[in-house]
Amino acid sequence: MNLRSTIEHSLRFLILIFTVVFLSGCWDRQEVNDLALVTAAGFDKKSDNTIELTALVFIPKGGGNQQTMESSSVGSSQTLVRSAVGITIADAMAKLQEKLPRQIFWGHTDVFLFDEDLAKEGISKHVDFIMRHPQLRERGQIFVSKQKTKEVLSLLPPLERDLSEVLRELSQHRLGMNVTTKILAEMLISDSGDCALPWISILPPEEAKNQKQTIAYITGTAIFKKDKMVGLIDDSVTRGVLWLRNEIRLAIITIKPPNTKGYISVNLLQAESTLIPKIENGKWKIILKTQSNSDIVQNTTNLDVTNPAVVKLLEHQLEQVTEKRINLAREHVQKGMKADIFGFAEAFHRKYPEVWNKEKDRWNEIFPDVEVTFKTKNKIRRQGMSS
Repeated sequence: MNLRSTIEHSLRFLILIFTVVFLSGCWDRQEVNDLALVTAAGFDKKSDNTIELTALVFIPKGGGNQQTMESSSVGSSQTLVRSAVGITIADAMAKLQEKLPRQIFWGHTDVFLFDEDLAKEGISKHVDFIMRHPQLRERGQIFVSKQKTKEVLSLLPPLERDLSEVLRELSQHRLGMNVTTKILAEMLISDSGDCALPWISILPPEEAKNQKQTIAYITGTAIFKKDKMVGLIDDSVTRGVLWLRNEIRLAIITIKPPNTKGYISVNLLQAESTLIPKIENGKWKIILKTQSNSDIVQNTTNLDVTNPAVVKLLEHQLEQVTEKRINLAREHVQKGMKADIFGFAEAFHRKYPEVWNKEKDRWNEIFPDVEVTFKTKNKIRRQGMSS
């Protein structure tokens, strides 16, 4: 028994020794002070064969004294903007590293920007690189910029830390398209291959202010046929697109009731859209079924909104306004640009797989002629705290 006990103790000791030997330790650690943390990346077309990569680098600063707070309030003390030109993004990344003393870390990149020229040329190869890179995030927000991204990333936001924080917060409001790298990649490999991205432009600064002390904000949506930008729609048309894509979340709708002075504004609380595809006698059709709940938030008319008959009238008018917005988006995108960013192709593929496999090569011819009808229902739940 003593010999057996001694052997067991020896084995345990050897296992403990081997465990310690194979522990990884911290030999490959990376200190924050040795890293350049990129929070946003911009891609501009430089020439026919080159691309300019611009990185917005966050500079960590310790302490919370008054001087630090005052300097960061203008948005300039905690960020650094650097650019490099390369044949590919990977080439530009390598050249950018030469301009920074710290190791570039791309794992905190929350925002990716494409300029208009690059968007019109095609973005699929760049999106593919972002998806494959081990550090770049799939949940990073993607935008198309009217101005060069280098100019946009150099802005000094008065309220937020840097521009990446501004765009990330704006996208979370869901007032326009909200597209991550993963969502964009899924759109590019969808049945239609068409996609849409939020369009941003620089907000003019206040008078007597530094031209850079402003932000870029979402002003519409860039429409892509496959991976090339073919057009642009504004905010109002984008609302209709969001209805068709079942992505409408927050909205204030203002209507003018007939035969009365003033306006009524309602706050859209819940909304759901469903695409119902049908093929009848060779005709491809889509029924858009929408349901929404709203609250009245302002009433400048003399109407009694506690009256069920008045509420019924307002609900009908809201349904008409909703259908008008959707029709406007459909005419611009389906008829004008012939880009299926609504998901019609996927809807037909799911319901009619055999027909789709036979006709999918003709989708570009079929899509512009797909007939769209509406089944819209809007319910006003609350009329306010007082009559």
